[in-house]
Amino acid sequence: MRPYAIPPFFFPTTAAFVDDSKSFLESIALGLNSRLAFRQFSSPFSALIALNGTTAMPPMVEDFFSLYRHRGEYNYAHHVVDVNLDKIHREVHNEQRFEQISVVVVDYDMPDMNGLDLCRNIKNPAVKKILLTGKADEQIAVQAFNEGIIDRFIRKQYPDAMSRLNSAITELQASYLQQIEDTLLKVLRVGSHKFLFDPVFAQRFNEIRTELKIVEHYLSCMPDGVLMLDMSGTAHLLIVQTEEIMRGHFEIADEQAAPEGLLRHLSSRRSIPYFWKTSGNYSPEYDDWESYIYPASEFRGEDDSWYMYTVVKSPPAFNLKHVFSYSDYLDQLDSESRQGIPGR
Repeated sequence: MRPYAIPPFFFPTTAAFVDDSKSFLESIALGLNSRLAFRQFSSPFSALIALNGTTAMPPMVEDFFSLYRHRGEYNYAHHVVDVNLDKIHREVHNEQRFEQISVVVVDYDMPDMNGLDLCRNIKNPAVKKILLTGKADEQIAVQAFNEGIIDRFIRKQYPDAMSRLNSAITELQASYLQQIEDTLLKVLRVGSHKFLFDPVFAQRFNEIRTELKIVEHYLSCMPDGVLMLDMSGTAHLLIVQTEEIMRGHFEIADEQAAPEGLLRHLSSRRSIPYFWKTSGNYSPEYDDWESYIYPASEFRGEDDSWYMYTVVKSPPAFNLKHVFSYSDYLDQLDSESRQGIPGR
């Protein structure tokens, strides 16, 4: 079980299907989830070129971290790691994010290279592998699974083979991203994003995702919360505030001689401010402060943790006008497929 309830980021990735039978690839495509991005290869060698290319690699988590040297009182050198969590939501501007091949579904019995040899030659260890086998190959598949060469195997003869396949792809795509997300775990635990680790709040988050038909999301730091996008790229910002953060909003506004109406909103437990022009805090420049106040809901999480949250549609601070959406990517794959390029 993952040590957090809400992943710090999630976006759809691509599945690859490899089978020397083009007719089988065409038939399997008909039973796949309609929102699944996939590429098809009738040659294992062409598949390996794509799998071992740059788009098959995971996001560079190293981009979130920087290392610098600091000399202390006794001139000892210390390595200090600086974390820029603000870069997480900027991944939404990476137009190649959906192209990452996270799961490979490969036929075992191919004349030029069998499925296990293909799996052994995939360079990126994060890529998940599903082996499709016939009845005679089941013992080979079990051994490969036990050795960690593959992550799942499914017999083509199963009456519910497509249902099993769709479920396995969904699960393994999430697992693929989790390997990357775990790198950020310790940093996020000591920060202000404790709602990520709250399983009760995660249930509400998943309800919001379903209501808004969200397909990708990214941790936000100013303000704390989650930036969410649907298929077409329409954005919603889920702002999540703790009692301590809300108290800070009130104290800063009070120090800035904010209007009494604003102070009442900030102490009411029914409103959340989104002062995006000044990194979240009130400033006297907000003479139209009512435009920056949003109705909010209270929520009790695990161990009686207290949150307030609100959802802001098309948040102005994120410059998302030209974001490449998942719907755009699926259309691109369809266009490539019509041109004979391996794709959806």
